[in-house]
Amino acid sequence: MRRIDSPDLRRALALFIPAAIVATLCCGLAYALVQFELRAGANDPQQAMAEDAAAALDGGTSPKDVVSSDPVDVSASLSPFLVVFDANGDVLATDGSLDGHDPVPPKGVLDSAREHGPDAVTWQPEPGVRVATVTVPWSGGSVLAGRSLRLVEHREDQARWMTGAAWAISLVVLAIACLVAARLWPSPPAGAKSGRP
Repeated sequence: MRRIDSPDLRRALALFIPAAIVATLCCGLAYALVQFELRAGANDPQQAMAEDAAAALDGGTSPKDVVSSDPVDVSASLSPFLVVFDANGDVLATDGSLDGHDPVPPKGVLDSAREHGPDAVTWQPEPGVRVATVTVPWSGGSVLAGRSLRLVEHREDQARWMTGAAWAISLVVLAIACLVAARLWPSPPAGAKSGRP
């Protein structure tokens, strides 16, 4: 194996740059897909809870009967909670509690659900508290189901760290591979022109 020189370095760089771009795009796409799947999946239990509660309410069940008897501290618990609202946005029943008060999202969330159907949003009622909510309409108002995003966001952080580590390792491996390929590249015959003017 011959000694690496300036033409070899230029050749290695020419090989490395497009490979690094592809590796970066692949890692970015992989993280985006994982993050989307984690965040989208975070809404699934709330979607089912809200729809089931709305169907029960439309069937004549009392608002107090569709919520759990076990209180949920929205700022600390990972358990899901329900809030039943009337047409004016007033709380009829809930098993959630936020600093001793009923968890009430911005009014636009309730209005959107009543006008356009199910509305899934991330709600941050206070610093450090982020909740994945799904709000659906029922004949007397709307129903909101929510759940803390703390565990999901922890998994997103893990996925971000793992993707970053995989990206860095791939760049190192690509750099080494490109240097080796440049050193193994056949030397031009003696007296051959480079093709440059």
